[in-house]
Amino acid sequence: MMEKGTVVGVIFIFLTLLCSGCTASLPKEHPAGPKTYKNSMDIRIMGARRTYLVHIPSDYNPQKPLPLVVVIHGAFDTAQGMEKFSGFSDLADREGFIVMYPNGMGIFGYFQHWNAGHCCGKAASDNVDDVGFVAAAIEDVRTRLKIDSDRIYMVGFSNGGMLAYRFAAERGDLLAAVAPLAASIGGKPSEEAPQWRIPDPIQPLSVIAFHGLADDDITYEGGVSLHRGGTRTFWPVEKSIEFWVRHNGCNPKAATTYLNDRHVHIKSWGVCRDDTEVVLYLIENWGHVWPGQFFTADLAEDDPLKNFDAAEIIWDFFKLHRRKP
Repeated sequence: MMEKGTVVGVIFIFLTLLCSGCTASLPKEHPAGPKTYKNSMDIRIMGARRTYLVHIPSDYNPQKPLPLVVVIHGAFDTAQGMEKFSGFSDLADREGFIVMYPNGMGIFGYFQHWNAGHCCGKAASDNVDDVGFVAAAIEDVRTRLKIDSDRIYMVGFSNGGMLAYRFAAERGDLLAAVAPLAASIGGKPSEEAPQWRIPDPIQPLSVIAFHGLADDDITYEGGVSLHRGGTRTFWPVEKSIEFWVRHNGCNPKAATTYLNDRHVHIKSWGVCRDDTEVVLYLIENWGHVWPGQFFTADLAEDDPLKNFDAAEIIWDFFKLHRRKP
């Protein structure tokens, strides 16, 4: 589930290989921004240490707690790739928050996956505790930087969006809101495997989700990937959202509005239990690609999705929510 197809993804991975040592290590004292640092943790899988990138904004002051946004890459991608595609580091510099990009498990630090329960790759087949790793990475950042613990948010794309859904259900006590994109809460890894979905959430949590209606990897209707084939199936998008609407105690009837010449459908379920809300953005003529400036800036001037930026919308949503005790 690469962010702009196999060719662009592979090219970007090889370019980052050439600069594997370019990212500085996170210093123990006096980190300064605007800069992205790399940090390795003591957690090891098959002998390899788990790592993450963290971006510190230009106006970082160690006396002032800032929000933290955790941004999780998709399958076959890396933290570096996700930083590039998502635009969250540039947004953090403008808005004043910290971004953490965890790395999944892969080959020599690339072609990485996450264990989201029903997907994907070796991380799932080996039952890697990625929820535990991301929780530990959040705590590691909190020990090194001044973080507002009531404003920790999570974003995930594709396989990373599936992990974000799972994390929100299992460790939602750490978060103020979550934003899964191009993802599903459940499915079957194969025809023979049992159905799997995320567990019931430990508490209500605000959710903003995005999905392209032309996504042929994780289709809006659910089922088998039209792009990849095989027997792996995913839950429908609406079923995934209804799960959160029900557990958040929302009104089951959604209000629908439109943006971008009606190419973006916004379904919202109002104020729910504990002042949470659930919002779904459905994007016409959009596939399994991050819906942001990295891709939309190059669209034709008359394209309704020109300059559409999910990161900006997500951050505006996050700013409305704080963690409930």
